[in-house]
Amino acid sequence: MSETYDLIIRGGEVVNHAGRGLSDVGVRAGKIVAIGDLSQASAGEVFDAKGLAVLPGVIDTQVHFREPGLEWKEDLESGSRAAVLGGVVAVFEMPNTEPTTTDPDSLADKLVRARHRMHCDHAFYVGGTHENAVFLGELERLPGCCGIKVFMGASTGSLLVQDDEGIEQVLRHVNRRAAFHSEDEYRLAERRPLARTGDWTSHEEVRDAASALESTHRLVRIAKALGKRIHVLHVTTAEEMIFLAANKDVASVEVTPQHLTLTAPEAYERLKGYAQMNPPIRNKYHQDGLWDALAAGVADVLGSDHAPHTKEEKARPYPASPSGMPGVQTLVPVMLTHVANGRLTLERFVDLTSHGANRLFGMADKGRLAVGNDADFTIVDLKARRTIRHEDMASRVGWTPFDGFEATGWPMATIIRGRVVMRDDEVIAPSLGEPVRFSETLGG
Repeated sequence: MSETYDLIIRGGEVVNHAGRGLSDVGVRAGKIVAIGDLSQASAGEVFDAKGLAVLPGVIDTQVHFREPGLEWKEDLESGSRAAVLGGVVAVFEMPNTEPTTTDPDSLADKLVRARHRMHCDHAFYVGGTHENAVFLGELERLPGCCGIKVFMGASTGSLLVQDDEGIEQVLRHVNRRAAFHSEDEYRLAERRPLARTGDWTSHEEVRDAASALESTHRLVRIAKALGKRIHVLHVTTAEEMIFLAANKDVASVEVTPQHLTLTAPEAYERLKGYAQMNPPIRNKYHQDGLWDALAAGVADVLGSDHAPHTKEEKARPYPASPSGMPGVQTLVPVMLTHVANGRLTLERFVDLTSHGANRLFGMADKGRLAVGNDADFTIVDLKARRTIRHEDMASRVGWTPFDGFEATGWPMATIIRGRVVMRDDEVIAPSLGEPVRFSETLGG
């Protein structure tokens, strides 16, 4: 008697911990139950993946979807629509909304808002502050929380923890891996007068490499003293990478497609406000340092740091223009283009977008294309040639810094827990997102 499945993905090149090769994948009740030759099996639904690569579902571990409080820029529905159109199956969303996500009620509110509205699976960071530091050990264990996020620089209000004592208090009470925006607020404050009105090339001078390096040195020193795990977000400098390579016992490392792809000063001259983000786009020396660290295995994950602002806001003359750019929809095609150009292997891309997130954050059943895990897949055509365009972006702001980018490699389908959510650039099964489960959270 032949086996039957809810879904069979047939004839694709499967890429997972075992390597890569032609295989079928069988799915039942939202889980992967078989990988191999399923030619004799039947299924309620068959996805013909011939000529396509079947990857573990891409997880974007840093997005800002702006809800609540800033919905004119983005909301959980539009941000997650952009995610699934970009081949992303799950996102970790940041706490700098209005109000900030810093207590059980604000986390619960986001989970309620996400229910039956978000198209991808999701988890939310809780912001670490001076005020809530002593409660973080409880907050980080709440269902739907992916971890604690701290801004050492570049934020406003209560989410800014710039002092060593504050960082120490946060880490003392955290048990999971805490994520940090690592720029030294004291140095940034000193250098703000260096901003030249209307000149975005001065952004990199205001937020210079030393601002990042000094902050990361401080952070690692405190983490080592307390024996705590830290995750350094959007690393941008060659020197930080060298330093972090020697401190992998406590520190994991995120890189972004923007910093790997755009360079100063060209990006600022061409894109103006659209190129402005924190930490900034830097010159080729630093970008080469990021690629060297990527090749050496220092970088653990890729995050888009999707942080949209409207065209009108971005058109203000620097430094009145806000920092941040959309990216969740373009992460996969931009990075697959680096794969096509020989700068990155497909296996390393998979490690950075699924396996790394699984390892660092302790996801209970995501991030591995393996029997027993959620049936999450990003199915890509590695040879597809497309041009990224403003008008194709699902984000509410309707622009991308990669407008005109000639991509080689494109997401053809996003499958989440066995449901085909996106196919051929169309969301066909909306609003099915569920909270991600973690081994270190209550109820996980």
